[in-house]
Amino acid sequence: MKYIRISTDPSDMDIDLIHSFLSTQARWCTGIPRTIVEKAIANSLCFGVFLNGTQVGFCRMVTDFATFGNLVDVFVVPEHQGKGYCQMMLAEVNNHPELQGLRRIMLATSDKHALYEKAGFKPLLKPEIFMEKFNPLVYK
Repeated sequence: MKYIRISTDPSDMDIDLIHSFLSTQARWCTGIPRTIVEKAIANSLCFGVFLNGTQVGFCRMVTDFATFGNLVDVFVVPEHQGKGYCQMMLAEVNNHPELQGLRRIMLATSDKHALYEKAGFKPLLKPEIFMEKFNPLVYK
């Protein structure tokens, strides 16, 4: 029998797993140093998916808890993808009491648009008003 739990307790997060995935499998931050992952986790609201006590998924919300959030580093380890764990995690994000009433929640994805649309995300209504500072080589 599978026991699935979603936690926001920072002490539950498997830093080794999260760093390993982000630094080697996540194309958006390949090579990210462990110290950066630790700092990012410490300064975000993190969500972990646990299957029978083992972490199999992760995401974090960078937010001021008042007006804005940025959903980042969303993943489920490959052997557990396609089983609905990401949707469960995104539902927890959407329903988290400290994230209610935010005016805007952003995320960036290159290929998972349909997945995020199921969680209520839509393409930018006014992409012409957004700008960015982006350094894709920061971890090289």
